[in-house]
Amino acid sequence: MKMLLKLSKEAIKFKNLYIIAIFSTFMLTAINLAAPRALSAMTGIVSEGVDEAGMCRILILTLILVGLYLSRVLFRFLSNYLAHKAAWYLVGDLRTKVYDKLERMHIGYFHDKQTGDLMSRIVNDTRDFELLYAHMIPETITNFVTFAGVLIMLLTINVKLALITCAPLPLIFISGIIFSKKVRPFFKISQKKMGELSGKLQDNLSGIHEIQSFGREEYETGQVDATNFEHIKAMLTALKYSGIFHPTVEFISSIGTILVVAFGGLLAYREGLKVEDIVAFLLYLGLFYAPVTGLANLLESMQQSLAGAERVVAILDAPCEIKDKDGAEGLKDVKGAITFENVSFAYETGIPVLDGVSFDCAPGKMLALVGPTGVGKTTLTQLISRFYEPTSGRILIDGHDIKDVTIESLRQNISPVLQDTFLFNGTIAENIGYAYPEADLDMIKEAAKIANIHEDILAMPDGYDTVVGERGLRLSGGQKQRVSIARAILRKSPIIILDEATASVDVETERQIQDAITGIVGSRTIIAIAHRLSTIRNADMILVIEDGKITEQGTHEELVALGGSYARMNRIQSNS
Repeated sequence: MKMLLKLSKEAIKFKNLYIIAIFSTFMLTAINLAAPRALSAMTGIVSEGVDEAGMCRILILTLILVGLYLSRVLFRFLSNYLAHKAAWYLVGDLRTKVYDKLERMHIGYFHDKQTGDLMSRIVNDTRDFELLYAHMIPETITNFVTFAGVLIMLLTINVKLALITCAPLPLIFISGIIFSKKVRPFFKISQKKMGELSGKLQDNLSGIHEIQSFGREEYETGQVDATNFEHIKAMLTALKYSGIFHPTVEFISSIGTILVVAFGGLLAYREGLKVEDIVAFLLYLGLFYAPVTGLANLLESMQQSLAGAERVVAILDAPCEIKDKDGAEGLKDVKGAITFENVSFAYETGIPVLDGVSFDCAPGKMLALVGPTGVGKTTLTQLISRFYEPTSGRILIDGHDIKDVTIESLRQNISPVLQDTFLFNGTIAENIGYAYPEADLDMIKEAAKIANIHEDILAMPDGYDTVVGERGLRLSGGQKQRVSIARAILRKSPIIILDEATASVDVETERQIQDAITGIVGSRTIIAIAHRLSTIRNADMILVIEDGKITEQGTHEELVALGGSYARMNRIQSNS
């Protein structure tokens, strides 16, 4: 109920549609209750013998029935369509809201999540809300109103027979509780396995080149098959319980009908129950048990929908660990000065990645980070953008603690160029202009020229309109890197972070990227991570990081003269 109440708050904006749909549902129920009474009255007239006055009454009742049935068409349309309309609007709204929430979650949230599973929650699990709000809730209301209305009608006809009719209800209620407890865990497992299947498919389709290269097609098909049938097994287990539950409800309802017929005959014999009352009772009896069996059928769909709803709500309720503090202000007129004051960080408690890191980088200078893999260089740059929060210490930009400024304004002033460059499946112009949507083609070309990618683009069949493919598949590694640099340049952010920008390219491409970097040195503050020392020789300051600490710092010449770790790395690379 708590979850339904929470979800109802999301649906409240579509209340007008729901109000009309619910009103139509009530009217539909009233019509369904009135029609048997009219039919019963017609039966009574016929049983008493038809005369001219009786024919007139039958004609009136016939016209009333026609009017009722025509009204039923209208109200059924309004009830069904408007409920569906409101539900699908809710689904669309929730999909956007869940995506928006994920988009704003801190990077650490995604470390143990599969992309395919999150996609399944956004697309598949939210779809179950349509069942919940367009079918289950309206039909539940209809069934309860119908049940209450029919019960009142039965009581007005004959109290004894009405009470006998209610005799099977406790058994149906108990079986419903048992069914709900048994079936819901399996629907939850089924939804979870569907998410895992989506995740596996997403991984495999993204890594299809590796699968084919290493001949792992049969193995991966087996993995997909196993996950697929785990989902099916859980679903079939839930359906097995459903297969037992629904016939049980039908059997119990049938017992009720038998009791009514038997005792109705007895009452007709002993107490002279009228024929038209028996006919009315039998007509209403179908309406009486229909809501009961309907509610039983809805239980199955409701358990499945609630299992999906739990997965959606888990995202909506997930705490956002990195957010603007109260009173945070936007960064303005940023020059690009960066200061670390005794900064420490750990992904897991007790396992430090950075330990007491302190340094200053003046505006427009180039700061290089070198050291073995896994010592915290990339983590350090991600702390600047507040993708993670330091365990202790402070990070300042132009003297402002980054925790005191808005995340949006902070990241607007930082442009990353990552080793694993991500390009969207659009044109080259769209990818370069992604960080600065207001840019025109001339501005995009100017950024491309500075990044040394302009000539390559002109040599392509469609120039700047060339579609790069998913993740930039149609471009070489060096071309993707230079497109990424052009994107960072176009944004005109005062701080640029280069994370292994030349790690996976040949010597000629490295020179072109190095020329691109040289072209922006002095105009932007640059934080560069590099394993190839040739790319950071001209850096204003080089920090050597080992075991999460700064062990050496200085210019290239100073560190070579020092004869420490940097000098050893330089010697190895010079001789290779």
